[in-house]
Amino acid sequence: MALAGIVAQFRAHPVATVLELGSVLVCCLLFVGTFVLLSTGVPTGRGDPWLALIGVGVAFVLLWTVLVPLYERTL
Repeated sequence: MALAGIVAQFRAHPVATVLELGSVLVCCLLFVGTFVLLSTGVPTGRGDPWLALIGVGVAFVLLWTVLVPLYERTL
C-alpha cells in the first residue's frame, strides 16, 4: 500500500488505522525481541527482559480480544 493510500485510510478511519499500524509495529518488535532474548541464553535471576516481553505480548492480546470488541460494540 502506498503512503497516499495509508493517508487516505487514516482520514477515513483514524482509530482503525492507528490500531492496525501499531499492531504491525508491536508484532515486529515482539518478533525481534524474542530472537534477541533467545540469543542471550537462558534467563538467570528474575529474567526482567523476558517478563517485559511477555507483558507486552499479554497487553497486545488483551487489546485485540477485549478492548477492540468493546470499542466496536459502542459504535
